[in-house]
Amino acid sequence: MTMLENDKEEKKAERERTLSERVPPLQLSGLSVQDLQNLCKELHQKIDVVDEVRYDIASKVSKCDREIQDLSQKIFELKGKMKRPNLRRVRVSADAMLGALLGCKVKESVDFKANLKTVKKEEEKKEEVTDWRKNVDAMSGMEGRKKLFDAGQ
Repeated sequence: MTMLENDKEEKKAERERTLSERVPPLQLSGLSVQDLQNLCKELHQKIDVVDEVRYDIASKVSKCDREIQDLSQKIFELKGKMKRPNLRRVRVSADAMLGALLGCKVKESVDFKANLKTVKKEEEKKEEVTDWRKNVDAMSGMEGRKKLFDAGQ
């Protein structure tokens, strides 16, 4: 807290010092009316010059701010992070969709199912059920296992 107060006092003293160097105190005592008018004219001219400089600086700052805003907008667009609007679901009939795509009105209703390929389903091969008792002798031993292995492939 004391350091902050010391900094404030130092800044205040520095400000007063620079103001006393740049702007000498006015000595109005003992001046005639003509001298006071000349002094007022000089002060008005200085005020006008300072206002012109202030206006120029303000216009430069506003121009730079617009440039910064435009460049940041371009960067934002290049990154592709534009805010996308929410899309609404629109119900359109098939005829209206074709009309929009082809650019003209479709006279006939198009049957989409007619253009589709037909796919035949393969019937699963059913193994014949045989009586296991007949093949017991044939399937016994290593030869029987080889037959089962060969049949599986």
